[in-house]
Order: sequence, then structure tokens, then C-alpha cells
Amino acid sequence: MTPTTKDAPTPPPSLDEAGDEREGERLDKAALAEWLSAEGLLGGDAGPEVRQFRGGYSNLTYLIDVGDASYVFRRAPFGNTIRSGHDMTREVRVLRALAGEFSKAPKVIASAEDIPALGGACYLMERVPGVIIRRRLPRGLDPSSGTMRRLSESMIDTLARLHGVDVSREPLASLGRPEGYVARQVTGWTQRYDRAKTDDLEGMRRMTQFLEARIPTHKASPPSLVHNDFKYDNLVLDPEDIGEVRAVLDWEMATVGDPLMDLGTTLGYWVEADDPAPIRALAFGPTFQPGSLTRAELVARYSAARGRPVPDPVFYYAFGIFKIAVIIQQIYARFVRGTTEDARFAGLGAVVAVLASYGASVCDRDTLAPPSS
Repeated sequence: MTPTTKDAPTPPPSLDEAGDEREGERLDKAALAEWLSAEGLLGGDAGPEVRQFRGGYSNLTYLIDVGDASYVFRRAPFGNTIRSGHDMTREVRVLRALAGEFSKAPKVIASAEDIPALGGACYLMERVPGVIIRRRLPRGLDPSSGTMRRLSESMIDTLARLHGVDVSREPLASLGRPEGYVARQVTGWTQRYDRAKTDDLEGMRRMTQFLEARIPTHKASPPSLVHNDFKYDNLVLDPEDIGEVRAVLDWEMATVGDPLMDLGTTLGYWVEADDPAPIRALAFGPTFQPGSLTRAELVARYSAARGRPVPDPVFYYAFGIFKIAVIIQQIYARFVRGTTEDARFAGLGAVVAVLASYGASVCDRDTLAPPSS
């Protein structure tokens, strides 16, 4: 008897898969094979099969198949001139320091300090198969309000658990300088923007002034490991239980500092249904789907999980928007200055302008909620 649609099982959501390498981002296969062979990971005559994960604008990520084994290879982007934002050596150091401390950190298989043909510093890590949520929900994922609530709760709970990792012992303790962290971040990202600036945007000036004037005077949160780019597309989810985070990716900017700055970056990426249309159009993930937590609810859940209040959340939210705008500006500047010809970057100047205007409006708010229309 043929089963009815009602009887048919619901397939799990599609896994994140790699595709063909992008033009201009192809790996040197001979250099890769030589390195893998030296690491004892390549046997026989067959070379490695290479595909590229297509999401993101930052470090380049490839799927490397060697016989029955699969690995993930990471290197800085072609034309990169911003070492601090694409530091493969630091990412390896963080991941190795987290081994045994945070189960969601992938295991490093091999690393190299400098292989020019492979982009300088690079590394190979275990592949953790799963679902990655990018700008749109992956095929087969139930978009119900219950699912979206569970997703958003799981994400913020994972961030809270990460911030609970003990950073008082080596090797984690030496990853950062917690004292004065917030002020250094404001100053540092302002300087990065100044170096990458291609257009004069009033909104960016307004955010800089706001952040410099409002650096918190309250007692800093106890130091935590700060991921610095915690959002949906850096999480690998279990396809059988979409509320289970299997791995956290992209650790190249991780450090030890004030965890509320990390929360601010997450808030900066979090778009709500009532936000202005240009901001919804730029959403980095489906965070405004019905059922998703609001920014205020994220903060409340995080605060409850950590057992600590989150004072002045608007400051951290504004910082998150400013930082994201600077990151995008840095990428756009590479295109304007001719160090990359990636056509995807041509429109990023307009994205920075939208974020600048919106961020300036956030500086005039008293709460995280969108202003009532």
C-alpha cells in the first residue's frame, strides 16, 4: 500500500554542502597535496578533492576529501591586507586552547605557519556535518514559530555557555587583556574604520561619538572568552534536533574580554520584524521569522543564564552595529582599492551606508525595541 503524504516521514533539513571553487579563489592543489602528504594525511596516488563552502565574505573555507576522510581547510582571503581580522594562527591557537574546555569547538587536525602557495598561515580541522542557517532557512527546515523560538533560544544559550568557560588558567588566560577591553575595542574599531574609509558618512561619525562618550562606567563583567562574530551562520546544528548546536565556527577574532561586547555583536546581527525595511533586507539570517526571540528577549534570557544583569544594552547594541559596518567597510575597501576583483563586494558600500544611518538612529534610543511607528 502506498503511504499517504500524512504518513510519510518528514525529511531532515538539508546539510550545509560545498560546491565548486569560486573563480579567483582556487587552491593550489599541488601545494595542498604536498602539505597533506607531509602531515601523513595523503596516501596512495590519488590527490585531494577540493570543494568550497560558499557562504561568507571573510576567511575562505574548503571541503577537502582524502579517500573516505573529509576535512575543512581554512585560509585568509586572497588580497587580504587585514591580518588581525583573518588571523589563521590565532584561530588555531584558540581552538587548541578550547580542546576539553568547550565541546562545540572543532578539533584542529593540522596547521601551518606559512605556506605561501596556500595563503600563508592555514589549517585543517575536523568536519562537523550539520545544518547551517544563512540568510534564508535551509531546505526542509520547519519554519514554524515553535522551531524559530527553539533556534533562537539555543543560540543565545550556547553563547552564555561559552562565556561560562573558565579563562583564568592557561592557555586561555593569555589570549587577551581584559583590563580596559571595552575602551580599546571602541578605539580600535574606530581606527579600523578610519583606515578603510572610502566615503564620508555622517552616521558613522555619530556612532563613534556616541560610543566614545558612553563607554560604561559600571563594573566590568568578569572576563570571558569572546567569540566576536557569534551569529547563526557560525553555528552547525544537528539536522535531527535543530535546537542542538553541534559546533561553533570562525574563531579568528576570539579573545578574552568583556562578554557583553560579544553579546552586542550578536544583537547587531539580530533583525526584528518591526525594524526598518532596509535593515530587514540586509538581515544576515532569518532572525525576524515569527517565533524568534526579540533583542530584548535575547538579553533577558542571556542575563538569566549567566545570573548577571546586562546594564545599558543600547550601548552594546550600537557597538555591534558599528563593528559590523566597519567589517563590511574593510571588505568594500579591498574592492575599491583593487586588491580583490570579487564582484560580490561592489555593492557593499551601500550596505555600510544603510547600517550607518540605522546605527545613528539607535544612538537616540532608550531601549532595544524598534521605535513604534
